[in-house]
Amino acid sequence: MPASADLPLLCHPDSPEPAVRALAVGARVLPDGGLALVWRLAGDLAALRIPSAATALPPERLWAHTCFEAFVGTPGEAAYREFNFSPNGQWMRFDFAGYRERVESPMLPAPQITVNRAADTLELAVRLGAHHLPPGELCVGLTAVVEAEDGRDSGHHSYWSLRHPAGQPDFHHREGLALALRVPTP
Repeated sequence: MPASADLPLLCHPDSPEPAVRALAVGARVLPDGGLALVWRLAGDLAALRIPSAATALPPERLWAHTCFEAFVGTPGEAAYREFNFSPNGQWMRFDFAGYRERVESPMLPAPQITVNRAADTLELAVRLGAHHLPPGELCVGLTAVVEAEDGRDSGHHSYWSLRHPAGQPDFHHREGLALALRVPTP
């Protein structure tokens, strides 16, 4: 994989969302060992439930609303890290020893997050520093949850990923970590 890529996310077939025309992620390895990611959602944003900067959400449940995510592991290792980024500017990190086996996460400084919204596009950019990532070769899953505005307390969700394993949407499944990147050791 080159040091920079623009990758389309695929909607899980069990959760179509006609209000989304396209969803892609730009991924770029930084010279200092970090990773720059930019999610671009194009569509009828008025039909989607998108948290604003004025909307505080429980950090452990950012994924229950429109949220952009990165899952990062290393080849041959069961451990991985999940990052959740909300369009309201909040973020959360979860560390796992193995498949959905959550362990305590050490404190790290917040990544740099920028959100831009226009009439029919939403862009969320994040810069993960080298301290957020394991060194060397990475297996990365880039995903998104999009919540539709359907008038209920909890809207319909669609699930987007580089690759969906068979069955229900499952971003934690190792097959979803479909992007191989090599980051320089700082």
